Amino acid sequence: MFLIRRTKVEDVPTLLKLARMVHFISLPADKDIITSKAIHSRNCFIRAAAGSARDPGVKGRAKQSGYGGFGAELSESDLFMFSLEDTQTGTVIGTSQLVARMGGPGRPMVSFKLERKHFFSESLQSGTSHIVAKLHLDESGPTEIGGLILQPSFRRHKLKLGRSLSLIRLHFIGLHRALFADQMLAEMMGPITPDGHNLLWEYLGRRFINLTYTEADRFCQYSREFMTSLLPREEIYLSLLPPEARALVGQVGAETAPARHMLEKLGFENRDFIDPFDGGPYLHADTDSIQIVKRTKRAKLGDALSKAQCNRSGLVSVLDSDGEFRALSTEYADTGRGRIRLPRQAMRVLEAKPGAEMGVTPLGEPGSTRARARKAATRKSGRG
Repeated sequence: MFLIRRTKVEDVPTLLKLARMVHFISLPADKDIITSKAIHSRNCFIRAAAGSARDPGVKGRAKQSGYGGFGAELSESDLFMFSLEDTQTGTVIGTSQLVARMGGPGRPMVSFKLERKHFFSESLQSGTSHIVAKLHLDESGPTEIGGLILQPSFRRHKLKLGRSLSLIRLHFIGLHRALFADQMLAEMMGPITPDGHNLLWEYLGRRFINLTYTEADRFCQYSREFMTSLLPREEIYLSLLPPEARALVGQVGAETAPARHMLEKLGFENRDFIDPFDGGPYLHADTDSIQIVKRTKRAKLGDALSKAQCNRSGLVSVLDSDGEFRALSTEYADTGRGRIRLPRQAMRVLEAKPGAEMGVTPLGEPGSTRARARKAATRKSGRG
């Protein structure tokens, strides 16, 4: 089975290896930063278990949360890091993150807003159209989902592990709605070269911020003030950029394309905001309009049953008083009146006993998992 749980400090060496496979601002390949994030995340899970939502405007908590100098701005918001573990081997094979409030008053989220401008000459009886980018500073503190990485050998797994690792963030929001904002944001990575460069940054961002893409990306873990201080406030005509750089605006890298497609199917949309570094699109969503969030409920756990007795499939989780979060994508039985039952193996992996309060997100029709398996077997035997 594959368990989604709270990230632990013991996971850091594996997460560092995963971070080196892809370029992510939310999970840089830096041992100290990942360690600090894991510690901060642990404290946030403990607070969530105690039912204490933190005021996103409170400052000066970096040292208390274990961040030290790393990510001091981010530490002002709750961060939840999830690890995907292969229970058969005990190996961590993936991770994802959830930031309760990204930025806030005095700490804006920075992006470029794209707009199309039209020009027309009466004497020439012809016109032109140009895309302009203008610096946009958002102090509303949206909830950010990001940091999704899955080990390459598991990316086409029949159990759709990447989907579960992504949806667990929405499941958690549904269970702890008061901790999160009314708007959600997902920063999609633009195309990055294997050596960590981005052409749009070289022709645009670096003209104003004299750092390499990697240097600027890493410095964001400390502060984003340099972006608001150095990037111009005036409109930038993207037609002045070389075609090869302009072509990257609003695009995503090949590894990010599946994540973008999935989020758009869930209800996230492109509202013409892009990342000022790599030009990747920002996807937005109204939190309460996302069906995964709306369908997530709490239920009491009953006695174990067999898989044959299950009538639902979905995400099931438990958060104990010590802040230990554990979740599975599994079949279960909805017995009504706010109660569910699980197969014995699922209860063992979740370390959940009858009477425990569970989080539940239904994802499939009754018996859908087994039905699909039977249909696939029937088609296969028919071809034989």
